[in-house]
Amino acid sequence: MTGTLIGVGVGPGDPELVTLKAHRIIQGAKVIAYPSTEEGESFAREIVADYVPSGVVEIPIKIPMVAERYPSQVIYNEAYTCINHHLSFDQNVIVICQGDPFFFGSFMYLFSKFVNKVPIEVIPGITSLTACSAVSLRPLCARSDTVTVIPGNLNDNELEQALKGEGAFAIMKVGRHLDRLKSILERLGLFNRSTYISHATLANQVVAPLSKAPEIAPYFSMILIPSEDKYVTY
Repeated sequence: MTGTLIGVGVGPGDPELVTLKAHRIIQGAKVIAYPSTEEGESFAREIVADYVPSGVVEIPIKIPMVAERYPSQVIYNEAYTCINHHLSFDQNVIVICQGDPFFFGSFMYLFSKFVNKVPIEVIPGITSLTACSAVSLRPLCARSDTVTVIPGNLNDNELEQALKGEGAFAIMKVGRHLDRLKSILERLGLFNRSTYISHATLANQVVAPLSKAPEIAPYFSMILIPSEDKYVTY
C-alpha cells in the first residue's frame, strides 16, 4: 500500500482565490510539503496559512535562490526521500504550489521523480497569467487569437524571435531582466502596448503601463501584451 502524492495549486496569492477543492484537501491534510527559501519562508504556505490544520507534519523544501540547476536538484532528491517515507506508510502527502502545479510550478520537479511509482493527483490552481490579465483589466485574446508565454530569462535573440509572432504575449520571470526587456519591446514596436504587473491579487499589487514600471522589478512580476489594444487606452 502507498499513499497518494497530491499536487495542489493555491493560486496567485489572494487566499480567497484558492479553489474549494484545494481548500478541502488542505484542511484534511496529515502531511504537507511546500517550497521555501533557505530561511524557511514560503509564499505558497503563507497563502493557505489559515487553512492548514494543527498537528500536520510539514516538509519545507528549502531551495537555494541560485541560477545553477545542481543545488536545487539535490534539494528535490532529499525531498523525494522524505516524502516517499510518508507515502510508504500509506499516508497521502499534499504538495502545495503557488499558481498552478503544471504551469511553471515547482511541483513538476517532484512529479518527474514520482510519476509511475506512486498514485498522483493534481489539483489545478488559478495561474499568474490569468490573474495578471484580470487585475489589469486587459483581455489577452479572443476567438482565434493565440497567446505566447515567454520566460524573461531567455537571451535577446530568443526573446526577439518569440515576440515576432502573432497574437498576445506574456513575459514571465521579469525581475532583474526588466531593463533589457524594455529595450527589446521598444525595438520591436511593442512597448506602448505593454502592461507591467507585479504581485497580482495582493494588497501591494502594481498595475501600470510599462513606461511607468518601477526601476526594480520583483520576481513576481509580468509583462502582458494583448493581441488587441482596442480594449484599453492609457
